[in-house]
Amino acid sequence: MLRERVTENVYVFISDLYAEVAATVVVTPEGAVVIDTLPFPQETRRVRDFALRRCPEGVRYVVNTHHHADHIYGSYLFPESELIAHRQCREILLKVGEASLAQAKAQTPALAAVKLRIPQLVFETDLLLRLGEKTIHLMHAPGHTPDGVMVHIREDRVLVASDVVTPVPLVVRGNREELVKSLRRIKTLGLENLIQGHGGVLLRGEIEETVDGSVVYLRTIENKVRALVEKGLPRSALSNIDIEACGKSRIPLGGMVQRLHQANLEYLYDEMLAEREGNTGETARLGR
Repeated sequence: MLRERVTENVYVFISDLYAEVAATVVVTPEGAVVIDTLPFPQETRRVRDFALRRCPEGVRYVVNTHHHADHIYGSYLFPESELIAHRQCREILLKVGEASLAQAKAQTPALAAVKLRIPQLVFETDLLLRLGEKTIHLMHAPGHTPDGVMVHIREDRVLVASDVVTPVPLVVRGNREELVKSLRRIKTLGLENLIQGHGGVLLRGEIEETVDGSVVYLRTIENKVRALVEKGLPRSALSNIDIEACGKSRIPLGGMVQRLHQANLEYLYDEMLAEREGNTGETARLGR
């Protein structure tokens, strides 16, 4: 597992075991804040050990940026810490969290020890934490998921963007218009560093280009898929929409981005096809 020092008091841990997912530790004299955990216990234990070595006051807060398993399954290893998330994250986990975890354990024995933790402290739009001279701003940032959160560490000018920013934006079961709004908000923050949900840290000179590139990608796949649907072409035609032609590289995350790209295309195709067929049916019903 890679540990990278982002600023004097902010560290990021990048998983070797799953998709370069990131967990962040903010160190303060009054304790640590851990933003996201890692999916496999052996990696999250190393994050915990580091935080406790650096912060004798302990880990005060753990933040779940959204409900996806790869970001929350280590939360149980911080039982003494207050767990924070968006209100919708808590609601989703109460509804489907135990069933999803049971399914994951059946497929992945390494998750056998994991226990689901439900966030105790929730918020709707924004939440400010003040800890050890750090102002930590949690902001609702939907799009990838409805419960998505970004975390701005103001004094360090660092944003933990979670899956709002990844090498290829993922909108499966999400909302691309909300994701575009969340991405554009990033450009107003005056950042020095941005920690992606997967794939590591972006420096100041990379942030605007990456954000703009993600917006272009989302608009491009929308236009390309819509064109296929309007022409009545089959789902198999999606294979002709190359990731590079949409402005993104197929190299990051060990090539996983290509699978994410394909998932985006299939999701949009099904969504647009259902919309088109629904509109056609309504027109026929009205005799137009």
